[in-house]
Amino acid sequence: MNPTSLHPVLMAALGAAVLLLSACQARVSRPPCPAGEVCLAYGSNQEAGTLDPQTSNLVDEFTIIADLIFGLTTDAPDGAPIPAMATSWETSPDGLVWTFHLRDAKWSDGVAVTADDFVFAYRRILDPKTASIYAYLVYLLKNGQAVNEGKAPLVALGARAIDPRTLELTLEHPAPYLPELLKHQSFFPVPKHAVETWGDAWVKPGRYVSNGPFKLMSWKLGDHIEVVKNPNFYDVANVCVDRIDYFPTPDSVMAERRIQRGELDVNTSFQSNRIGRLRQTMPAYVRAKNSLATAYLSFNTREIAAFRDIRVRRALSEAVDREFITAKLLRAGQLPAYAFVPPGTAGYAQGPQTVWAHKPLAERQAEAKRLLAQAGYGPGHPLSFELKIGNSPDTILLASAVQADWASIGVDAKIVQNEGQIAFAAYRNRDFGVGAMSWFADFNDPVTFLGLMKSDTGGQNYGDYKNPAYDALLNQADNEPDARERADILQRAEQLMLADEAMIPVYFVVNRNLVSPKVTGWVDNVGNFHRARWLCVKK
Repeated sequence: MNPTSLHPVLMAALGAAVLLLSACQARVSRPPCPAGEVCLAYGSNQEAGTLDPQTSNLVDEFTIIADLIFGLTTDAPDGAPIPAMATSWETSPDGLVWTFHLRDAKWSDGVAVTADDFVFAYRRILDPKTASIYAYLVYLLKNGQAVNEGKAPLVALGARAIDPRTLELTLEHPAPYLPELLKHQSFFPVPKHAVETWGDAWVKPGRYVSNGPFKLMSWKLGDHIEVVKNPNFYDVANVCVDRIDYFPTPDSVMAERRIQRGELDVNTSFQSNRIGRLRQTMPAYVRAKNSLATAYLSFNTREIAAFRDIRVRRALSEAVDREFITAKLLRAGQLPAYAFVPPGTAGYAQGPQTVWAHKPLAERQAEAKRLLAQAGYGPGHPLSFELKIGNSPDTILLASAVQADWASIGVDAKIVQNEGQIAFAAYRNRDFGVGAMSWFADFNDPVTFLGLMKSDTGGQNYGDYKNPAYDALLNQADNEPDARERADILQRAEQLMLADEAMIPVYFVVNRNLVSPKVTGWVDNVGNFHRARWLCVKK
């Protein structure tokens, strides 16, 4: 792609998209805050689909769920794991058995939180009937995969309540990163008594039971979710905020205005290429930091035969001008990605790259045309498919640039834009040609990225990548006690996956938040975890 000639076209496309989004999004005023209380208005990218920790999928859902429910560990202000429901734990010499001692805590309805709530939760997420997209993370527990595949009974799972306040977890392999992983919603407890009473409908307002600093009060679809301080939270005396209203804000430009008007205190995104303007007009609000996240494109290899041909996948990846997208289009500090695991991932040095990363763009695009011709595509038989995306402005920009890059090699990609929840539902159902998504680390370890591409991962392996040699390397790394050797094995696995062109890495993400100077307790961190327990709002 020629950056100079295409840049105005893309800017015009963005302007039209932003106007459309602004016109479609109704203005929602901030609810009044009761006298003497502290209220936080929190904007996030899209509407939550569920607040059930075991069927949740999206970052914006997790933001709310993690303010409602606490697992064995939780996030410190800087994102580091600290004790939550567990006050302490011990590990067996072989690293396979972890014993957690639980604090005396209650659910928001006054019922005691017990080890059995954790056992019940882990069996529930792995129960094939639950169909959890995150079940694969809990394969770490002994017999987890067998339970999820219906090959073992639920009681065979390596989770046992020794007594009401002692939980024993037995793992399939050593996992020194377990305290990090336990912060994730897939390892949260659920209230056994509420789920057994209401079934999956336990998540509705009036039935939702939580053990964290807040409890659910109301949920108005298309408007906002309201939570209030949970008087039964074990550390309620140190929670400043009395009420949080979470507003879906897919239109990030409108969100800027709402922040400026004081209708929002926080918004979890802003349009990347507006960062210069924002630093001039509202510099005290801008919080931008490198993230443990990668933006990438997935191929639907299950439904589209062309994408099973590595020549096609390589051609499409080679043709993408990552430098233009990051430096000229987004401009918020994103870095071109020729790998999947982002810089800064714990215990992992970057090294693996796509096999063609060193080639200049013109050479790559010429090679892409040759590869497509070898695969049977050309002027008389062009490759065509849908590029399905969510409706955030950055994603619209990215899609327009990629569409232009592919057009330069004779590929016809039609952009289909959906609301974020709908787009991800389509990805899960394999109702797309190529999809645009970002993967944010569930925990700070390379496995959170590389495990996504294992053949047994399920729904979130959107491209259905499958290579027995790749799986074998990840399994080998799981059982390697030496940290340096483990990292080397994982690098070999990543290099293999990149050589297979399993997906198209595009750029390494930058966290972009707008935070009012009135908000205290916000600490920028690579995981972008900001639990409301630590926040307050100045009068």
